[in-house]
Amino acid sequence: MAESETLFEDRHDAGRKLAAELEAYREQSVVVMAIPNGGVPVALELAGALDAELGVVVCRKIPIPLAPEGGLGAVADDGTVFLNEAAVKRIGLSLEQINYEAGKVRSDIKQRSLLYRGERLPVRVNGRTVIVVDDGLASGVTMTAAVESVRGRRAREIVVAAPVASATAVKHLEGVADKVITCAVIHQPKFYIADYYRYWFDLGDEEVLNYLQQWRARRQPKFKAAD
Repeated sequence: MAESETLFEDRHDAGRKLAAELEAYREQSVVVMAIPNGGVPVALELAGALDAELGVVVCRKIPIPLAPEGGLGAVADDGTVFLNEAAVKRIGLSLEQINYEAGKVRSDIKQRSLLYRGERLPVRVNGRTVIVVDDGLASGVTMTAAVESVRGRRAREIVVAAPVASATAVKHLEGVADKVITCAVIHQPKFYIADYYRYWFDLGDEEVLNYLQQWRARRQPKFKAAD
């Protein structure tokens, strides 16, 4: 596959195509957990196709000082931290420096969690199959933090799902989750999620909120008005 070959029109198209790969889960007690921001529209399509519950697991990368495009690891909304030991060793940061960077990420996660969930309780995952979704997997670091967070909530089975992923991320996550399901695995030295979408752009918090509100409105029980 060419490095820049377009696979999906947008995240909605990607979610529908990913749903076809996960059809076997349609009759099961499934929770779809989206990693905001980009994973939300993908997960919305997937949850709709599988008739599943939809929740969010807010995760953020711990940026490398002076090189924020890289990552030391990631933090999830319940405090779960996953460190990329190879990156930490290569850069040589102290524990204090790592904790400082992680602390800044935790503050952002707390604000986003309050924004996305409001007063609602987290979706119950205990004893259920959980499909954790993002719009693509480059290194797999952020997804790893999400998986470990969900595992701590005692999910029965954890499935990582993404429309497209690097071979490196898939290999890593196969050792973390029970299953890894994608539409395409890319064996290229350089991997950029945006390359595989015709229309791809960063989603803002307002757009994520709109998606979640749309979902809740669609799932709200309909009651007939009294005669």
